[in-house]
Amino acid sequence: MTRRVLTIVWLAAWTVPAGTDDWPQWRGPRGTGVSTETGLPARWGRDEIAWKSRLAGLGVSSPVVSGDRVFVTSQSGRGARRPGTHPTLARGDEAKWEKPLGGAAAPEGEGGKVDFVVEAFHRKDGRRLWAYRFPAEGERPAVHDKHNLASPSPVTDGSRVYAWFGTGQIVALDTEGKLVWQRHLAREYGPFQINWGHASSPALYGDVLFLLCDHEPASYLLALDKRTGRQRWKIKRGKGLRSHSTPTVVRGPGGDELIVNSSERIDAYDPKTGRLLWHTGEPNRFPIAVPAHHAGVLYMSRGYRSGPYMAIRTGGHGDVTRTHVKWSVPTGAPYVSSLLYYEGLVYMANDAGIVTAVDAATGEKVWQERVEGIFTASPIAADGKVYLLSETGEAIVLRAGRSPAVLERNALGQRMVASPAISNGQFFIRTDDHLIAIGKPR
Repeated sequence: MTRRVLTIVWLAAWTVPAGTDDWPQWRGPRGTGVSTETGLPARWGRDEIAWKSRLAGLGVSSPVVSGDRVFVTSQSGRGARRPGTHPTLARGDEAKWEKPLGGAAAPEGEGGKVDFVVEAFHRKDGRRLWAYRFPAEGERPAVHDKHNLASPSPVTDGSRVYAWFGTGQIVALDTEGKLVWQRHLAREYGPFQINWGHASSPALYGDVLFLLCDHEPASYLLALDKRTGRQRWKIKRGKGLRSHSTPTVVRGPGGDELIVNSSERIDAYDPKTGRLLWHTGEPNRFPIAVPAHHAGVLYMSRGYRSGPYMAIRTGGHGDVTRTHVKWSVPTGAPYVSSLLYYEGLVYMANDAGIVTAVDAATGEKVWQERVEGIFTASPIAADGKVYLLSETGEAIVLRAGRSPAVLERNALGQRMVASPAISNGQFFIRTDDHLIAIGKPR
């Protein structure tokens, strides 16, 4: 009985880390990209734009919301651009819209002073409440033109906000912008060297903060005490691994499972101890996406161009490829954005402007439609609709269901790579250098 009570308390602590109308992490309160709110706007004309605030720097991290505060991270100053050719994600006609972060390629080498910034804005009127700024220290890894060292999204538990950056620096701030603790993981454990730069976001689970560092020199999964920043456990994952994905905790039949999408395979760990539970999947060059999940099933892609996607039942042991993979499709998934499970269908939108819906039970394609756009941001859903943000500056609203239907195309005029947040009747959208609120606050 005591064990059951403790388990219930533990689950409650991570399932709803902030208020029920909050969006405390980049895939929402349950890590699914789905909101239970209704009455959200579909048409975003001038009257629906509540406010627009300029950010202190550039970035592609997603905003998170807690109470009356919206938190977002940025990089001020240009860092190092990785030498050589930078491959585009889009193909064909859509490629003409693909642009570097900020509209211009960063110069070769390091461009002087670089600061990291965590900002808090008032949800109702967009007032900047505070900005916490600190210098980038140590080696500044070179990155792709389309992002910088402020790619990881922050996460909040309602009392503190945790922000991680591509140098390995992480800070924990209270909701008034005061520093609680900080660490520099690159100095402590080894350099942050990964193809195109670090992008994995921190993840909260109860009183633990998970950090995935799958980098070429050495890879590890780290659990920190969120109150103090002290290490709870650290799992060595070997050399040569790469992952731009964020660790995700899901409920399994035998307990919670911490899912990691990496270049070698998909791994599931016990989030309390770091013990490996199960694994599946073949090697993949650039794993980026996180799993959607529903009723004990993971719906996930592996990343890279037109890569595989699959449905995996949780609760396995060892290699579960033959026992727990419900279905698998070898090609067709987006390069960057994650899948979305919503009302029995799995949705995906790729960099070529193609949106696909498949049956969650079988993996069979239900419909596929070219809607035009470059979809790097992950889709979200609410109130019978699926929302897509395009790098071309459009927010596209689809009717959820077994036939394609575009309800609205809303032009915002700025590149959008970050995934949006929903809270208290509003959408919060981060462009390269602005934060925009859509809809009337409740």
